[in-house]
Amino acid sequence: MGLATLYRRHALWLARRLRSRFGEEGEDIAHDAWRKLAAAYASGREIRHPRALLMTVAGRLASDRAARRSRREALESMAAASSPLAETGAQEAAVMMEQLILALPDDLRSVFVMSRFGGLTNAQIGVRLGLSPKTVEWRMTRALAHITAQLRR
Repeated sequence: MGLATLYRRHALWLARRLRSRFGEEGEDIAHDAWRKLAAAYASGREIRHPRALLMTVAGRLASDRAARRSRREALESMAAASSPLAETGAQEAAVMMEQLILALPDDLRSVFVMSRFGGLTNAQIGVRLGLSPKTVEWRMTRALAHITAQLRR
């Protein structure tokens, strides 16, 4: 059975299942799960239970996303709690934040701006910049660490 046949048989089921469980993020998870399944299929491995495999892959992807989100939120809350931004006026805070963002290296700044101000996911940023989502995640982590370090000075 070809990958296209598997997709036709199970894509709608997977999308509905993940959307009901994870909301709109379920669509991204479904897309990533199909990418992973395509890689497994390309390696020549036989897929006997595609639904079980899809749900296992999707569950792991969702857990990875939640862990990344948790780490990012922890970094952001640390930065906010120890930040001089918390003690300044809104206008001064905006100017300081702009300076911090402009001080980022170009590759980190582009990812940071697309994520925080463009509202794009790592996958969407990766497509636009020609990077893997993992590289986007790494750059975002570095950008947040750089900003946090500057705020602590």
